Amino acid sequence: MNGPYTYRLYNHSMESAGVRFTARFTRTELEQMTTFQLRGICDKERLVEGLAKRLEREELITLILRFRGADSSQLIGRPNPGGFERLEAALHKRLGTDRLEAGHIRVPAKIVLYEEIRLSRMDGYRVESDLHWLAESNVLIVNALGELCGVLNLVKDETEAGVYFLARHSSAELRLTANQQYSLLFFRRQESEYLYDAYYGDKPLLPSTLHAVRIPVAELIIQRPELTDAVLAIDFGTSNTTAGVYLDSSYVSAPDPNGVRHVRLDAVNYVSFPGADGPGGEWIEVLPTAVSVEDCANPQHIVYAFGEEALRGGRVPGSRATVMRGIKRWVNDYKRQEELMDQEGNTARAPRSEILAAFIRYVVGTAEQQFKCRFQHLHLSSPVKLKAQFIEMFSEILPEYRIEAKDALDEGLAVLYNTLADQMDKGTFADGKEYQALVIDCGGGTTDLSSCRFRIEDGRIAYKLDIHTTYENGDTNFGGNNLTYRIMQFMKIVFAGYYAAETRLPDTDIDVLIGIPSGDVYRYVDEYGVEAVYAGLERRYREAEAILPTAFRQYEQASRDEYQRVLGNFHLLWDAAEQMKREFFRRTGILRSRFEAEQVRSADSDLNIAVMNRWMVSVVENGRFRDEYSLPDVVFNIREIQQLVKADIYGIVRKFLEDFYQDGRLQDYSIIKLTGQSCRIDVFREALKEFVPGRSIEFRQKAAEQDRVPELKLACVRGAIRYLNAKKMGRIEPFITDHVPVIPYTVSAYTHTGQEKELVESLTPSRSGGFISRPSQAAEVEFYLTAHGGALRQRHVYQRGSNKFRQVTYENIAELYGEGIPQDDTDSIRNGETKYFVLAGGSRWGFHVVPVARQNEILELGAKRFFAFESDLSELDFFDGTK
Repeated sequence: MNGPYTYRLYNHSMESAGVRFTARFTRTELEQMTTFQLRGICDKERLVEGLAKRLEREELITLILRFRGADSSQLIGRPNPGGFERLEAALHKRLGTDRLEAGHIRVPAKIVLYEEIRLSRMDGYRVESDLHWLAESNVLIVNALGELCGVLNLVKDETEAGVYFLARHSSAELRLTANQQYSLLFFRRQESEYLYDAYYGDKPLLPSTLHAVRIPVAELIIQRPELTDAVLAIDFGTSNTTAGVYLDSSYVSAPDPNGVRHVRLDAVNYVSFPGADGPGGEWIEVLPTAVSVEDCANPQHIVYAFGEEALRGGRVPGSRATVMRGIKRWVNDYKRQEELMDQEGNTARAPRSEILAAFIRYVVGTAEQQFKCRFQHLHLSSPVKLKAQFIEMFSEILPEYRIEAKDALDEGLAVLYNTLADQMDKGTFADGKEYQALVIDCGGGTTDLSSCRFRIEDGRIAYKLDIHTTYENGDTNFGGNNLTYRIMQFMKIVFAGYYAAETRLPDTDIDVLIGIPSGDVYRYVDEYGVEAVYAGLERRYREAEAILPTAFRQYEQASRDEYQRVLGNFHLLWDAAEQMKREFFRRTGILRSRFEAEQVRSADSDLNIAVMNRWMVSVVENGRFRDEYSLPDVVFNIREIQQLVKADIYGIVRKFLEDFYQDGRLQDYSIIKLTGQSCRIDVFREALKEFVPGRSIEFRQKAAEQDRVPELKLACVRGAIRYLNAKKMGRIEPFITDHVPVIPYTVSAYTHTGQEKELVESLTPSRSGGFISRPSQAAEVEFYLTAHGGALRQRHVYQRGSNKFRQVTYENIAELYGEGIPQDDTDSIRNGETKYFVLAGGSRWGFHVVPVARQNEILELGAKRFFAFESDLSELDFFDGTK
């Protein structure tokens, strides 16, 4: 089913075959379309009045709604307390004689429904009918005794006339009765809405007789899904999320026969999610990491949308619904409350942990729908620096699942193991030889560099893997979103010039905005830095804000209309830039790109037509906003885009590899592995050639995957799946050693005399911690984090507050913290004194504070708290309304 904000013109070839299929539209859909598109609908739908007269935009919308308006469907979905009982009572009291039209509705002979697993078009339960009155509606499951057993939704298939499919919400109630001779009851729309009101309403309904078409089902099975031991691996990314699992013939005792087409046994299976066209379109193996608020009228039961559906909601002009991107950045502050608003203006507050948990549960629920089982064991990959924090966070917010900790792989190691697994499968490794590899992972919001030494030995019963990994460098503020933002900046400058003067202004040329010849960019970055390259672009971008504003935070004190206009500008330009980036760097033959309102054929094979079904930007003219529905007549070319991102990409590569190059260590690495979608850009390879030969760089895309999700995006989740399965099956004996890098920070505190005491010393691995003493009545203790060189980065406060202390012996402390808290230091604690021990975290990218006190000669242990060296996954947020 297409979401409420998608638009599709139906294929009228069906009419030539004698099938009358009329397109229907809602006002929300029409208001998002250009005037050109509205006239196109009048043409395709043969609305003569709209073609004969030169109607204005609002008149066109009114005309289309008059003849092709779509009614909203009232479908029973989320459970409502007491609703099932009221529905059953209405059915017993109001159901009259059955309609004699059963032969006009064809349903599947066998239907299998699973409790707590949703049903959708993907399950393939088609309903075909030639009845003119049949529409999207509620379908009731009843047995031969008339007992209500469940509620399904009949949803229109947007691609075929007279075709529907059965759907249901994962939480919708199902009742397994002794009598299992089931039938489906189909109702007219008005009667279906009566059932909806009975289910969700708490007021008496007017008397009404219900008539239904009863269709017996040859075999309808209601059952609980089986728990599986298979581990669902999730690559939770800043921009996109992927998931997959290895399924063998024993993952469940009795695989669902209808689900066979979604399962490949003895192979890696990726989870598919609805694409840009909604559930009725193509499903792909990647989910945008985005959450929007659908309904928060009841703050205790907030309804969220995820992935492409969430992004579609953010694109609607005038939408007030909160759209959240970059939620991966919340890891170190996941208990903070977020202000939420839905489309109707209802507001609520919810902890970030609830939003994160809802997103992961959606991923798991989609996997369970496809594979017809219940997962209880999850592996969530994470950046190497934040591995401990991610495991701790997900273990807390998802208590119903077992989060893999012992065999958890960080993102870089998962990608590397995917390469090692390929070598073992092909037998291309030298037995016992030591290799060295560098892994550069450029994701949506961060980039990490890890090094690895590994050796593969073909043992007598299994491959022996000896892997030594070290985190080398990283940038939490650079990723694919930076490149999207650069393209958005260029687009905004060009479009502002176009709308301001009907033709592009001279200074919108890329050679003017970045006045450095392409061949000199690297040298210029070496001498002056990346910021100097983009100085002119940034200046013109700030000037364009006065014509085509996108910084919606600056309009928080303005009227709601102005705020929504600027917010809509940002989302539209960001999505257009993201779409253009994907097209340019996905298909090597595309050299130019332009926007059109609908797909048109181009005689030029190198020209990509980016379809923008809805285009409405708000332009400021003489201090007032005006609407622009015309698409700008502008063509972007690949040379402009490459020139645009060249300095950014070279800057990050230079930051990572210059030291390796200068001291000659690059020659020691036989493999340089690039992963993440951003690494598919040819400019990455060109920048790397400045430091390393191209033949040792692994990032080629397989030809068969050019039009699908790139292998580079799936490498992380695939590597984690293959590692977990190989270890489970005993094919490998891994020995993984994480070599902790030196700590680049100093942690200190001040004594009561004002003297600074260093507790964790920068760049000295042997100094792993110390303590600071305070009277036990002290409410809080301050710790200071300074970077190498003495610059203060953060101030952390341990608040004693209501933290409860429990009586312990030193043996109890030693069991928990070992040598981190020496006995000599606890023996010297006096009555009324608390020592706050500072321990470098296991990942060495943060520190723990553990208070130990003494009261009445008895030791007491307080709550341990973790403080991250880097307070957030990224300090740069492209969606905070300042861009």
